[in-house]
Amino acid sequence: MGRTLISGGLVITATEEVEADVLVVDEKIAAVATPELAEQWRPGADRVIDARGRYVIPGGVDGHTHMQMPFGGTYASDTFETGTRAAAWGGTTTIIDFAIQSIGHSLREGLDSWHAQADGQCAVDYGFHLVLSDVHESALKELDALVGEGITSFKMFMAYPGVFYSDDGKILRAMQQAAGNGALTMMHAENGIAIDVLVQQALAEGRTDPRQHGKVRHPLLEAEATHRAIQLARVAEAPLYVVHVSASESVAELTQARDAGLPVFGETCPQYLFLDVTELDRPGFEGAKFVCSTPLRPAEHQESLWRALRTDDLSVVATDHCPFCFTPQKELGLGDFSKIPNGLPGVEHRVDLLHQAVVAGRITRRRWVELASTAPARMFGLHPRKGSLSAGSDADVVIYDPAAEQVLSAETHHMNVDYSVYEGRRITGRVDTVLSRGEAILDEGEYRGRAGHGQFLPRGTCGYLT
Repeated sequence: MGRTLISGGLVITATEEVEADVLVVDEKIAAVATPELAEQWRPGADRVIDARGRYVIPGGVDGHTHMQMPFGGTYASDTFETGTRAAAWGGTTTIIDFAIQSIGHSLREGLDSWHAQADGQCAVDYGFHLVLSDVHESALKELDALVGEGITSFKMFMAYPGVFYSDDGKILRAMQQAAGNGALTMMHAENGIAIDVLVQQALAEGRTDPRQHGKVRHPLLEAEATHRAIQLARVAEAPLYVVHVSASESVAELTQARDAGLPVFGETCPQYLFLDVTELDRPGFEGAKFVCSTPLRPAEHQESLWRALRTDDLSVVATDHCPFCFTPQKELGLGDFSKIPNGLPGVEHRVDLLHQAVVAGRITRRRWVELASTAPARMFGLHPRKGSLSAGSDADVVIYDPAAEQVLSAETHHMNVDYSVYEGRRITGRVDTVLSRGEAILDEGEYRGRAGHGQFLPRGTCGYLT
């Protein structure tokens, strides 16, 4: 790879914006300096990238993806190969996916299975969280060993009884284990027991269309579970990270906890910021394309999400990328909305969509970089190796054209799914060039990445707790 000089751009990090040049030597950032000081590097550079008129930002870190995840009798349509390629196109150079423990099996078996799926397939670097589905003494002891191997976060579900669901006792026990080993507990906070009652009532009354998905997964059932998760974490004296927050009432629970100084963190996703529940009302079965959990909410919830992102009551924007093709996968729920596979495609568009918030004045450029890159890297024990443009960090660098315009469409995206939830949306800004550990995997709009370039990342513990 040699020496690459990125010259003339506006370098934006979570803490500063400065006109500077970036010197990359092999896989690492060697230095960042003013253009005058950087002139000395030009003669020895193997390549000079002209970044004039563009932003130079750290590669995106998506802390919540589900590549080829089994769900509802099918699998997410993006493999580790196709999904990480799409991530690269969108300026994301690191993903953290979820290795799933199956009921009756060990954590190790789940992790080994996901390693086997991802090894040699990824275009960008990757790590794993662990889905803890079956809480028992041996599994809890396994957690300690896995933290030592760099699997420093695990996810539990208050939703999906009979599949991933854990009751309060199991959640408390796992949180207590995390309090001792330094792991971060991630929580899907919805009251799945109550939701199932509402699902059965809806089906019994003949309400079977996709719009029912949003009605049975009531925002108060998200808020109640968020509150309960926070209290369990307090009892266990353990940190908590609530995934895919979508409702104003849940934001209020997180804000109250953070105002009290508790180690509680929240994540939201682009779909909750840019889409709303009316998408489920599309004619025919088209609303199924927008079925995800937590569900899309009425538009009035969005302002509280944006406010929380500005105040850091929500700390991370991830995608929860879990795509299913409309035909035939989403159509599994024809006649029964509860059988629609839950999940949306999004890994390719997160950085671009958040840039729209910069354009609109909702967030600053530095907050854009923080939400998309630096905060998730810190949250999940990867900073400053990832999410940073400082000497010694991995040379994961995105050259971003803030003036370019594009139209999002299934015809042009690179995710392995037959529709776009943002079809026809015109946006401002586009990823131009992406370096992953110093290698140009997207070069002035031309893809040069490859399966197997991405490396597995053992992670440290949450950087917000030290």
